[in-house]
Amino acid sequence: MDANNKDRLEKLGERPVGRLLWEYSVPAVVGMLVMALYNVVDRIFIGQWVGPDAIAGLAVTFPIMNLATAIGVLVGVGSSSRVSIVLGAGDRPHAELILGNAFTLTMVNAAIYILVFTVFIDPMLHAFGASDVTAPYGREYMLALMPGLLLTNIAFGFNNIMRASGYPKKAMATMLLGAVVNVVLDPLFIKVFDMGILGAAIATDIAMAASAWFVMWHFMRPDVSLRFRRGTFRLDWGVIVSIVSIGAAPALVNAASCAVNAIVNRSLAEWGGDRAIGAAGIMVTFTSLLVTVVLGICQGMQPIVGYNYGARKFHRLKRAYWLAVAAATVVTVVGQLVGTIIPSVVARAFTTDADLIAASDYALRTCLVWFWAVGFQIISTAFFQSIGKAGKSIFLSLSRQVIFLIPLLLWLPGEFGLLGVWVSFPLSDVVATIATAALMMWQFRHLGVRKMRNEG
Repeated sequence: MDANNKDRLEKLGERPVGRLLWEYSVPAVVGMLVMALYNVVDRIFIGQWVGPDAIAGLAVTFPIMNLATAIGVLVGVGSSSRVSIVLGAGDRPHAELILGNAFTLTMVNAAIYILVFTVFIDPMLHAFGASDVTAPYGREYMLALMPGLLLTNIAFGFNNIMRASGYPKKAMATMLLGAVVNVVLDPLFIKVFDMGILGAAIATDIAMAASAWFVMWHFMRPDVSLRFRRGTFRLDWGVIVSIVSIGAAPALVNAASCAVNAIVNRSLAEWGGDRAIGAAGIMVTFTSLLVTVVLGICQGMQPIVGYNYGARKFHRLKRAYWLAVAAATVVTVVGQLVGTIIPSVVARAFTTDADLIAASDYALRTCLVWFWAVGFQIISTAFFQSIGKAGKSIFLSLSRQVIFLIPLLLWLPGEFGLLGVWVSFPLSDVVATIATAALMMWQFRHLGVRKMRNEG
């Protein structure tokens, strides 16, 4: 490894943690926000130019896209976390073996799920709450988006590894490239060529192809700290287990989102109809923007925590965690205030339909009551991913969206109707926050604040 690449990695264990978190998080946040534009721009243009039924049709595709994301995240986050730990321990050849295996796993997984989604698209959409009115929109969008799902997995997954191997700004550029292409092509295909929701999907496919090409080109260069090499693409069972064990937590979050969205959409269809489903789509889009910022902070924290965990510099690991929690909490508090004080302004960005605006106003005010604590939950989950504690990470991942939320969604609507659907979200956040705080207190006490001081 040349001196520049060595310095690029060693600074993770030497430079001030606050400066490192800023250096790694800002490009990650920008990149994640830019990537979020793929979905947000699609939804704004579709809502404004195609109509409220199209927004509802797009909303019922969220569970399917969450499933695809879950499979991609399983490899992308798992491999990037392992790369950070292994590089921190000074084992570059093993890091490159992880890189090659990650590529093979991504291709195999995508081939399987794209085939399944294509064959079963109609029953899946109806299972996730599509009506006869909204199903055609969802079907047209998803079938055109299938190639883009593979490209998205490549772009997102290897973008994480790029950042973990010491290239935060280049990782940001990967996301910027795709987003710029998407923003330019969306109005062209949707409005100018009058292709509607189909045009939005095609624009996204082309944009993701640009990001995927850029990130693959990076790992083929001979002058980078980590690159593809012959012999690393053959699947190794030990490497697969190490990737999947860490990636399981965020993957389960996305898979759980699929189940939650299915239950939410079916409940909303029963108690509020297509307009309620459209309101949920707007609410989820708004909160996903805020969560995107928090995930960017997580991505900035992950290589710092992972590297210093591998290097046994525990005091730096702890400081990175608390700084990330503070930054994430600022984001979620601001988001909660915007969503509860001016919810109609948020809704009008996506639609001009008065009924949908009113439904979205009600949903945002109700669902965001406890949103301020979500940043703490997400950062804590990412912390356990970063140090390879898969079991704890999986528990925290599932606590908010499965263990607590799904039972509430199955119970409260029967008692309170549509209100029961909406209040399930803040109630699950309350309980998940308590569980997260208890586990983090136990973790620092058990793994030893004393141990961190002694070994740091």
